[in-house]
Amino acid sequence: MKPSARKVATALAAAGVPTTVIECAESTRTAEQAAAAVGTTVGHIVKSLVFMAGQDPLLALVSDANRLDTERLAAHLGRPVRRASADEVREATGFGIGGVPPVGHARPLTIFIDRDLVAYDVVYAAAGTPHAVFPITPADLQRVTGGVVVDLAVRGYRP
Repeated sequence: MKPSARKVATALAAAGVPTTVIECAESTRTAEQAAAAVGTTVGHIVKSLVFMAGQDPLLALVSDANRLDTERLAAHLGRPVRRASADEVREATGFGIGGVPPVGHARPLTIFIDRDLVAYDVVYAAAGTPHAVFPITPADLQRVTGGVVVDLAVRGYRP
């Protein structure tokens, strides 16, 4: 297992999450790739989006069937947000874009979880590399991240 995937597996085990990191030969960088790799739909894939509110990074976890509404995110946070650069993502999380997990970050992050994710029995999140994912229940995802469940999706969006 690659060190970054092992770091995620360790964080999940320490949090008491009964799951296994799945390393794939093919990339899981996109939702379609991740869904095909684990045999599910893109709605079950968690996209981890890092934003900056001033100098403070935050993470939004959204179903990949949806597009995040940045105005809603800013309203929930109470201040303007912008997409983090690749360098800011790595600095805040310790992981590169395409493999950012919901746990095991380099520093504490404010985390929001889109309400649509809690409708699934199981979702799949990145596990530290563009070739690794792990299944998790939405309840465990909320528990281990401390994420606040809010409505972040653009309604009527069809990817």
